[in-house]
Amino acid sequence: MVTSRPVAVLGGGTMGIGIAQVAAEQGYTVRLYDITDDVLDKALAGLRGRLEKLEQKGKRPAGDTELVLGRIVPTSTLDALHDVALVIEAVPEKLELKRAIFSQLEAICPPDAVLASNTSSIPITAIAGGLKSPERVVGLHFFNPAPLMKLVEVISGMHTGAEAVAFADAFAITLGKTTAKCIDTPGFIVNRVARGFYGEGLRLVQEGVATKEQIDKIARLGGNFRMGPFELMDLIGIDVNLSVSQSVYHATYEEQRYRPNPIQERMVHAGDFGRKTGRGFYRYDQ
Repeated sequence: MVTSRPVAVLGGGTMGIGIAQVAAEQGYTVRLYDITDDVLDKALAGLRGRLEKLEQKGKRPAGDTELVLGRIVPTSTLDALHDVALVIEAVPEKLELKRAIFSQLEAICPPDAVLASNTSSIPITAIAGGLKSPERVVGLHFFNPAPLMKLVEVISGMHTGAEAVAFADAFAITLGKTTAKCIDTPGFIVNRVARGFYGEGLRLVQEGVATKEQIDKIARLGGNFRMGPFELMDLIGIDVNLSVSQSVYHATYEEQRYRPNPIQERMVHAGDFGRKTGRGFYRYDQ
């Protein structure tokens, strides 16, 4: 552990509860924040169900579920974060929302607390813009599902201090993660590289060259990927993937190689987001 003080996770969605789980498993006390108790209750109930199943299968020690859940303290009040050493924000990918939250965090959290964003594409420099202490703000980008994915990107904004980067990096390592440090650039490292993986797959389908099933099969068997691009988009969430694509596209001044595909946009309009809605490129509700 890098601190005995609590850490906070903002957002009770898939990423938020996943990050909270990983931190609690390593002994950290976690303040899990969301705006409503209903969201928090649902997130914790889902985590309990997943952990209990693993216990029943003998993949986790007996009593481990209660131990982990006992370290996660839900709260719908930001003031409860007055004593934390680190905040990891995992709210929806909207710049103005994140900026408003970080402005509140700067006033509430201790002056030495590191303020991290789990954003997958929004510039850290933009999130920290307007703050009195932008040196406290760093990117700490976990991947979905957070308990299983080993990589964490640690991103330095224009004014991020070396101490914040070192603390965020050390914290991620204590969670058993492998870190990759990078500067603040559109899509950072992984999502910059991944645009080609998703984009070319979508274009091949759009042009009628191959089906999504063929492309996913080729990626797995020919490229040794664990998932093909369409399977992975369904797992991540097609809405999230589209949002990242749009962010990278606009951040690179609409460079054509990053142009979002209309197939994704139509699916988002239809509410077909992937696994979380039961229907995406594949069906999960049957």
